[in-house]
Amino acid sequence: MYTQVENPRWADESREDILVYVNWDIVGTQDIARLKEDDTSENIVKLRKEILEGVYGEIGEPIAATASEIAEQLERTKLEVRGIRDILLTHEVDPIVSNPLRWADLTSDQQSSWKQYRIDLLNITDQDGFPNNVTWPTKPE
Repeated sequence: MYTQVENPRWADESREDILVYVNWDIVGTQDIARLKEDDTSENIVKLRKEILEGVYGEIGEPIAATASEIAEQLERTKLEVRGIRDILLTHEVDPIVSNPLRWADLTSDQQSSWKQYRIDLLNITDQDGFPNNVTWPTKPE
């Protein structure tokens, strides 16, 4: 989820994607986010809708970025995605798979689901869309 949103602007002349400064509370840092028109992430869809409705002010005109700014943003985005992945591993997966009592209580199908979830989280960086278009795996029940 996000806690602070500032300075929305169109990413380019097509007026499809929006660039905005966002403070993501799961990561705890403010960063520039690119909100894609076709993104299905619940938080991105909600934030994009709010921006289009003018909740955070008028959407500004696009600003041409330099190659170094684009490269820096790409590296920040990679770190952000890896950070979210690491938080999910630490707070969702590890308490179950590293606890012998909890693990023993799971059926073999449940254990397989948790193993696959862990593998899918670790493989986030291998996705074709990484880091700008990541499909997050579904957490087992």
